Amino acid sequence: MRKIPLMSAVIAVLGLTVVGLAGCSQPSAGACPRPVADASLADVVTVSDDIDAKPEIELYTPLRQKTTASEDVVTGDGNAIETDAQVVVLDITLVSGADGEVLLSTRYDGSTLPVQLEQLTVAIPGLSEGLRCAREGTRTVIALAPDGISAETAASAGLAEGDSAVAVVDLRQVFLARANGADVFNSGGGLPTIVRATNGRPGLVFNDSAAPKDVVTQTVKRGDGAAVTGDAPVLVNYTSFGWTTQKQMQTTWDAAPTSITFGDEAPEFAEALKGQTVGSQVMIVVPQADAAGGDAAVVYVIDILGVDTTTTQ
Repeated sequence: MRKIPLMSAVIAVLGLTVVGLAGCSQPSAGACPRPVADASLADVVTVSDDIDAKPEIELYTPLRQKTTASEDVVTGDGNAIETDAQVVVLDITLVSGADGEVLLSTRYDGSTLPVQLEQLTVAIPGLSEGLRCAREGTRTVIALAPDGISAETAASAGLAEGDSAVAVVDLRQVFLARANGADVFNSGGGLPTIVRATNGRPGLVFNDSAAPKDVVTQTVKRGDGAAVTGDAPVLVNYTSFGWTTQKQMQTTWDAAPTSITFGDEAPEFAEALKGQTVGSQVMIVVPQADAAGGDAAVVYVIDILGVDTTTTQ
């Protein structure tokens, strides 16, 4: 998933309609608490609570916000945003704190695409704190202090230096940060053992067993989300290791999760994902006859983060 800088992250990634431009195992609610809501926001900003419709926003102006603050208008109960590295689908409206005019807005027609949250926080840093631990299905209002918007984005949107703004964000879909399923007992069978960093990033401990002759699939964690059918793209984090070298070959953990579309161009491990469920972690061993890189086999460890419901094949 390529990086898109500054205002381009808001416009190009989300497909915004621009108005008046001048020139994060799934944690429990206790484990990932929302920032304390600013009750005073309700005195200066009123937002409609029909999350299925474009928000109606009334704002007492001029709004001069010293620190970024947020309050949930509608509270969802889906996946939580644990980290800016997660991928989300959202609608957003940005309003000037000076006069209440709409600066930019998504179309609210289901056309917005998945985006890694940190691509948006480059342009609007205040989204990072305002959306921390927010769950899928939430509508939140974020009063952005001047430092909550990058200088380039503020200038592009027509905000004067020192102006505040208000963002209303609807979280349509939140992809998992990592596999959060229940551990599955496996007898081993000579396969490597998975170890994990605190953020879920996997590593492997190899033994002296010979590489298998056929493709082997082992479910390490079993999620309770939607099943992967191959009819829609699936978002994953994966790392590959050489069986003989016992070294990492590729990983998405250093950049962003990747969307797997099934078909002729799909990675070699894709077919083995069919029937698995969102939240699962799967280890797939592809022997030499089918593997890239010339090793005895390639071992893939794959976290299934979600099915992309915004895209059809």
